[in-house]
Order: sequence, then structure tokens, then C-alpha cells
Amino acid sequence: MCDLPEKPSPDVTFSRRHLLKAGAFAALTPFSISSAFAAETVPAVNAIPPALALSRLMEGNARYAANNPNDRDFTADRAARAQSQFPIAAVLSCADSRVAPELLFDQNPGDLFVMRVAGNVMSPDLLASLEYGVKFLGTPLVMVLGHSNCGAVGAAINVLKDDAKLPGHLPDLIASIKPAVTRAKKTHPDDLLESSIAENVRLQVAQLKKSSPIVDKYYADQKIDIVGAVYDLKTGRIALL
Repeated sequence: MCDLPEKPSPDVTFSRRHLLKAGAFAALTPFSISSAFAAETVPAVNAIPPALALSRLMEGNARYAANNPNDRDFTADRAARAQSQFPIAAVLSCADSRVAPELLFDQNPGDLFVMRVAGNVMSPDLLASLEYGVKFLGTPLVMVLGHSNCGAVGAAINVLKDDAKLPGHLPDLIASIKPAVTRAKKTHPDDLLESSIAENVRLQVAQLKKSSPIVDKYYADQKIDIVGAVYDLKTGRIALL
């Protein structure tokens, strides 16, 4: 028989108090210890190249626009989704009620990590959400999604053209869109609304690519891609910019 040491080694002794502390720490971190060990052996389902994630989104939009979405059982995998999420894309979208990214891209529940705000403009709070999706959820693709006939962009045009006065906190929101309108006036003044919508998306994409300390590094290291697109309300189609 093997001789046992008279006193347990301090390196392998775990009291009940230590275990409780470890459990509390795991509960406060984005991933549990068990999921961290699992991640070392089994790749996450969203551990795919950004180009593949984008392809899946655009294929889904083609199905949506053709009114031929995949058949789905929304009760399937519900228990698994309660334990974890593995979104293939983070989408910064307008809050417009006609724009629902999960439907537009014909994706399953849990496939998209969506942030919505009028005018699809970045803010510190939204950036924090995006950082969480990129760093802790492993999202390989980030998309800024504008849409045709955007009311927030239209309001920014009215403010610049007619010095319109807006109530409440709307001026703060519109201030983030004004640079896009100013740029669009110089390049495509004949179709100011639609060109401003596209320029707003481009500006948000450019801002994200430089957003430190997380998103810019993941983008520079080619761990994620950041793209922009515009959804056409009439046709249902999404065009990449």
C-alpha cells in the first residue's frame, strides 16, 4: 500500500469555505468554471470565420426577401439556450419597429446579439454591450444595420436644413447623426435622405474599428470583422456597403 502523508499538502487542501468562495467567484464571472473547461476541448458553435458568419446572414436575408424562411420549432434547444449563448453576429440596428434583425436574416433564437437604438448610432453603453459580445461571447462578426426611410436620419436633415427644434433628449441623439448628413450633402445632395443613411452607417463602422480597448484590437488581430449594411423596407433586401 502507498504511504499517505501525515498532513495534507496545502496545495491540494480545499475547505468548504474555499469551495464556497470559488463558486461565488464563478457566479460573478461571465463564464462558469465548467464552461471554461469545456471551451478548452470543444469549440464553440460560433467559432467560425467572420466571412462565414456574414455569408449565413446574407443567405438568410435572401430567404426572408423571397418569403421562403426556414421552418422552425422554437421550442427546440430552449433548454440548451437557457444555459449559454453563441451568437454568430452582433448587430447594431435602428430601433424602428419595422426592423427586426432575427427576422430579416432568418436566424434562430440565440444566433444574433442585437443592440437597437434610433438611428443605429454608437454610444458608450452600446459599445460596452458590443465589447461583451465580442470578448465574452466570441461573436466573430459585427454589423451596423441602417434602413431606408429612417426617421432619425430624416430628423437630423430637418435640423440642419430648417433649424428644427426637437424636444427632450432627441437633440443629443441627432447630434450623433449630423456628421453623416453633412458629408452626404457634399457627395449626394440630390438624394439626401438615402445617402445620409448610408453615410451614417459608414461613420459608425469607422468609429467601431477605432473603438478601444477591445473592439479595435480584435479587429486589428482579424478575430472579428466589422461591416455595414442598409435594409430596404420595401423589398426586404439588405445591401452591404
